[in-house]
Amino acid sequence: MPSIDPSQRRLGVLLVVVSACVVSSAGSFTKAVETDAWGVIFWRGLAAAGFTLCYLMARGKVRAELRVFGWPAALVTLLMAAGTAAFIPAFKLSSVANVALIYAAAPFIAAAFAWAMIGERPGWRVTLASLAALAGVGVIVSGSFGGLALHGDLLALVMTVMMAGVVVVYRMYPATTAALPAALSSVVLLPVALVLGDPLSVPAGDMPVLVVFGMVFAVASVTLSEGARRLPPGETALLSTLEMPMAPVLALVVLGEVPQTPAMLGGGVIFAAVLWSQRPPRARV
Repeated sequence: MPSIDPSQRRLGVLLVVVSACVVSSAGSFTKAVETDAWGVIFWRGLAAAGFTLCYLMARGKVRAELRVFGWPAALVTLLMAAGTAAFIPAFKLSSVANVALIYAAAPFIAAAFAWAMIGERPGWRVTLASLAALAGVGVIVSGSFGGLALHGDLLALVMTVMMAGVVVVYRMYPATTAALPAALSSVVLLPVALVLGDPLSVPAGDMPVLVVFGMVFAVASVTLSEGARRLPPGETALLSTLEMPMAPVLALVVLGEVPQTPAMLGGGVIFAAVLWSQRPPRARV
């Protein structure tokens, strides 16, 4: 199992916290525009790829990133693209609170992946908390049965699995490049969005919002990837759940979207599971 340098761990924590804070605005951006999901994916992706490539060129890192772009980076690219393809429609079909709260189960999915792939076996506390978190997801999803919101909730679960996979890949292969996969994950989806949607008919008033959204996504992707390579997968995903309380609050303030009772109950279960799983063990006397 890779060792963790204390200074690198602190930097990793800071980067993942920044990513979580930035990602919490995704639902509000998505629902603040009339553009459909594929239109959002196209223009946000184009802007995100542009900002990320400008960042790499400004730092003179394009060639360096290309030199080390191996199969782990390609896998990250595909996982991030699949996560994005599920993420944006999830917000369009379900509530911001539901999507954010389901994503809070990511630490436990990442821990399960890490156990299977690199032998980072979770303790009994994490195992029990994982079961509780899955039960919480079930409560959230139960409130969407019989409507389109159920499809959104299931897409949110797909997105959660994809992002858990990303943090585990970075933990397994910490030398994997971060910025280029983030940019390419957006580029990969551009032709798909053109075929499945009609991004060229986006209302002009939505464009500034989508461009800013792209910049936000670029920052979130790079900081998450850079942080994930410095931390255990479970801790990375756990810190990412800071988005959970912030996203519904932003949606309430910006969109006036009030979480439904199942979301609050299930979210409470997940939040309690996350906190309980991180309690330090009681000292023996």
